[in-house]
Amino acid sequence: MKVLGITGGIGSGKSIVSKLLEINGIPVYNTDIAAKILYNISPVIRQKLTERFGAELYAEGVLNRSLLASRIFQSSEDLRFVNSIVHPKVENDLDEWKNQFPEKSVVGVESAILFESNLCNKVDIIINVSSCYEIRVERVQQRDKLSKEEIDRRIQQQMDDASRCRLANFTIINDNRQALLPQIENLLKRLK
Repeated sequence: MKVLGITGGIGSGKSIVSKLLEINGIPVYNTDIAAKILYNISPVIRQKLTERFGAELYAEGVLNRSLLASRIFQSSEDLRFVNSIVHPKVENDLDEWKNQFPEKSVVGVESAILFESNLCNKVDIIINVSSCYEIRVERVQQRDKLSKEEIDRRIQQQMDDASRCRLANFTIINDNRQALLPQIENLLKRLK
């Protein structure tokens, strides 16, 4: 089984590319969605986060994501701490997820921080979804209702797009001008 790593900065359009791959029969594991679930169901994650950040981080058993984000995007040390707890759990969950698809020759893993989390070591081919800064900010503002300053803080915590492009096997341009479908079709042809 080949594993595709789908990465790109916040607002680049990774999820759209993942959906197009799924339409073409390639299941895709979304690390962000998995992490959101694990924050709430893993007793280990809950315990370590509340020890560090206080019990108010969880209200009625559910993580207050905006409170956690306000803490970790202000401190690279806190971000590293949270990542050191969550990333191993996500990797284990990914391994279990892949076992659901023994008949598939290709599956995908979507992760904004594929390189930063070292998840790149668990994939065979890396696809970077690239978009210019202005489009990314606009998309995130519309989707998450964050200020430009909050988005900038998150962008600064991620690898820059030029570095991701250099490290990736393929780059898909999602700039609202170039059509995605032909790029996906070209990628699928090259995978065969």
